[in-house]
Amino acid sequence: MKLHELGPMGGAQHDRKRVGRGIGSGKGKTSGRGHKGLKARSGSSTSGFEGGQMPLYRRLPKRGFRPPNPRHFAEVNLGRIQAAVDAGRLDAATVVTAKVLVEAGIVRRERDGVRLLGSGALSSPMTFEVAGASRPAVAAVEKAGGSVRVLSSGNSGGDAPTDAAPAEPAET
Repeated sequence: MKLHELGPMGGAQHDRKRVGRGIGSGKGKTSGRGHKGLKARSGSSTSGFEGGQMPLYRRLPKRGFRPPNPRHFAEVNLGRIQAAVDAGRLDAATVVTAKVLVEAGIVRRERDGVRLLGSGALSSPMTFEVAGASRPAVAAVEKAGGSVRVLSSGNSGGDAPTDAAPAEPAET
């Protein structure tokens, strides 16, 4: 037997059933759909229909809120950043931004910004400019002698307040 002689097993393939091709075909007139009713119609769907009974998806209570345009952050823990500093992939003296984290290989892509999380310890003082940060992360960075600036662009997605100082009233 040669490779070009191979084919499917006998009975493995069937011809397509041609419906609506006359009474002699066995699938003529109503094309196997029976008479009338929802399933006889084209484009019909019975998903969620319970014969007039209140459907399950309407009986169950609705909980919570899903924003129509949620922001997806690249989340990074402090322990991972400290490991990158120890390995020499990240310089502790530079301002850590999303672009710097991508170049260092700590996060794969920026997405809608980087969110700093507080798992792990930070031993070197560092300055962060991120889209969001949790309160434990901000506390850990400030304890190590660094600072966190949360970039404000609408919903920051973070618990930490932004560093932006309120505008001074203009003197007249």
